[in-house]
Amino acid sequence: MLTFNAIDVETANADRASICQIGIVHVVDGELVDSWQTLVDPQDWFDPWNVGIHGIKPDDVADSPTLPEVRDELRRRLRGSVLVSHTAFDRVAFDRGMKLHQLEPLRVTWLDSAKIVRRAWPDHYARSGYGLQNVAHDLGIKFKHHDALEDARAAAQIVVRACSDTGMDVLNWLERVEHPIGGGGARRPRTQAAVKRTGCPDGRLSGESVVFTGKLKIPLRVASDMAASAGCNVTANVSKKTTMLVVGVQDKSRLAGYDKSTKHRKAEALIAEGSDVKIISEQDFSDLTNIDGA
Repeated sequence: MLTFNAIDVETANADRASICQIGIVHVVDGELVDSWQTLVDPQDWFDPWNVGIHGIKPDDVADSPTLPEVRDELRRRLRGSVLVSHTAFDRVAFDRGMKLHQLEPLRVTWLDSAKIVRRAWPDHYARSGYGLQNVAHDLGIKFKHHDALEDARAAAQIVVRACSDTGMDVLNWLERVEHPIGGGGARRPRTQAAVKRTGCPDGRLSGESVVFTGKLKIPLRVASDMAASAGCNVTANVSKKTTMLVVGVQDKSRLAGYDKSTKHRKAEALIAEGSDVKIISEQDFSDLTNIDGA
């Protein structure tokens, strides 16, 4: 079976619930047969940095529907289907958005195309490099990154290509992604006194490299252990190897006149240079590390 849907969202700020654009493509028998996209009024503030990435401004969504107003269309297009997203971030965005508006969750079977990529081509992507832009470039898929519909289309094409190269279909992949990349049992993460952690190689987020900034609601040691148990390597500073920055509450007295921490600003600079770093809230991090089957 090569019939599924793919979805992507853009957000107004680091809170994944602040959805401001949704893109969906429908794949039937391996062919992209239909698509749909909409801007969404997130009823939230727009971070200038996010605007700089996707180009969506508050004025652009002024007359756009809210998430509750597009819920019926999402249900009509997606209910009961296999729904592909590249990494679990879009799934978290919808989970957060639906809870925020007290809506019924999407009744779909989620399938992470990044997990497919890591298993379809383990020599290239098992531990790193499986970001959407990098994989699409390697496969010759041209698209406009950070446009929700374009990103959804790229994710769909990656899945179709993975199925073609491996001889597996979507149902096969739904089972395969629940097993380790290279076989063998999972190791416990190394426990270290400092913030650094080495993640379980078969954790649900294996291959991610996470850095924390700001004050978290839970102790940093606990957050680091959660990340490592989910498969993330935890480091103290942002570098080109960083894939995820988790932002807690910032102490303005320590920001030297800036609105954001040094780590936050460095992550934004790396993204501007083309790095695939995701900047997320502590709640998003908690959802990612606890999500079933992520």
